[in-house]
Amino acid sequence: MASTSNSSNEPPAESAWINAHQRLAPRWQSASLSSHSAIPIAISRVNQVDAGRLDIEMSAMLKEQLVKVFSVMKPGLLFQYEAELDAFLEFLIWRFSIWVDKPTPGNALMNLRYRDERATDIRGKIRTGLEGPGLTVYQKLWYCVATVGGQYIWTRLQSFSAFRQWGDSEQRSIARRAWLILQRIEGFYKAASFTNLLVFLYTGRYRNLIERAIKARLVYGSPHMNRAVSFEYMNRQLVWNEFSEMLLLLLPLLNSASMKSLLRPFSKDNSSGSTGDETLCPICQANPTTVYLALPCQHRYCYYCLRTRCAATPSFRCSRCSEPVVAMQRHGGTRSTEKND
Repeated sequence: MASTSNSSNEPPAESAWINAHQRLAPRWQSASLSSHSAIPIAISRVNQVDAGRLDIEMSAMLKEQLVKVFSVMKPGLLFQYEAELDAFLEFLIWRFSIWVDKPTPGNALMNLRYRDERATDIRGKIRTGLEGPGLTVYQKLWYCVATVGGQYIWTRLQSFSAFRQWGDSEQRSIARRAWLILQRIEGFYKAASFTNLLVFLYTGRYRNLIERAIKARLVYGSPHMNRAVSFEYMNRQLVWNEFSEMLLLLLPLLNSASMKSLLRPFSKDNSSGSTGDETLCPICQANPTTVYLALPCQHRYCYYCLRTRCAATPSFRCSRCSEPVVAMQRHGGTRSTEKND
């Protein structure tokens, strides 16, 4: 019994320690990697969409300034090269932002930058979710080819096909077939973009198909930077848009003659207007060729002016005395005519 207990208390051999280490080392490494895996982060979808919109506005501002430079040249000259001008501006933005590992103007305002999501998935050692390398050279080049070159080629194809009238049924079968292929490609691209938009709204990754294809994800550049947007300008724009829409809705419903007749008693020149030259038509301020009288006030009008106003406004009031006009009579005649006759 004593010999048995002594043998059980002896330490294991060195080879046993080595075998146990080799057997447990992969498990320990996998556990340590899982503890240092990427933390799921949520990038604001509004920030990403606003960044894209700001980039578009920046390109439009640059285009406006460049057009002013050529304003003294032949009119319509830049219109022929509008596609080349847009491609040149997009290339400039890409060259001085993405190519040199800097965010675009919209991304900089929204505190965003591009990250290579493929390298992040391979390494799996991101702690905060914001680390990660920028885009590679191939990703930058593909981004330029897709955004600048692809958009330019597609714009030129559409303009050329429309100028050559490929969609006309009288064209040759080859041109007609090419037109149908272009329409199908456009439809497929729109469907894919809509699907990508739905996925983006659900996951918050990859605003467009280009970013999804090259695995370029937008992440926050600094975790402690707030969104640099002034809501004062946005509020002014919203108020002005609502006010203009209300005016566009109400103005067609208002009658200028009725408004004038309602405001005439409050005008300062009401007395002077009523004591003016009563031989002139108060509507067109001309000498009537065919004189008609408004009844019962007996003021002189052109037949056309008085007839059209009475037909347009059943409750038309005299422009001189603001009295309701119930009938009209030819000057020097004895027969009166109702307004609705």
